[in-house]
Amino acid sequence: MLKLTRKVEYALIALRHMQNKEPHAVSSTKEISEMYDIPLELLAKTLQLMARGGIVNAVQGPTGGYKIKAKLENINMIEFFEKIEGPLGLMDCYFDSDCTLISACNIRSPIQKINDNMRSMFENMTVGEITQ
Repeated sequence: MLKLTRKVEYALIALRHMQNKEPHAVSSTKEISEMYDIPLELLAKTLQLMARGGIVNAVQGPTGGYKIKAKLENINMIEFFEKIEGPLGLMDCYFDSDCTLISACNIRSPIQKINDNMRSMFENMTVGEITQ
């Protein structure tokens, strides 16, 4: 079954939370974790990934936290997924050709068509659309 990972879900929840605050307001990991009942450690790692990916800014200090850095309407969902989870593909052979079955595989082409269509759909969606 194709579904979003918890990290992606939590990242979207955090972005929507930050988006609904005053401009330049900072949201702490603890605040978001408690409000949405998200495991603190996983949320912290997810926010750090988004900071490294240039989506949010990490603000240091006792009143620190995170705030949105990037224009979410300029980040397509493929970019977002890949910043959080790495390459997006239904099967490993879509982005990694080290599969030992690749020479005899009879489903690679049809799966690649599905994957291409899925990627195209997500390339035309922005994070801003999802978090509105």
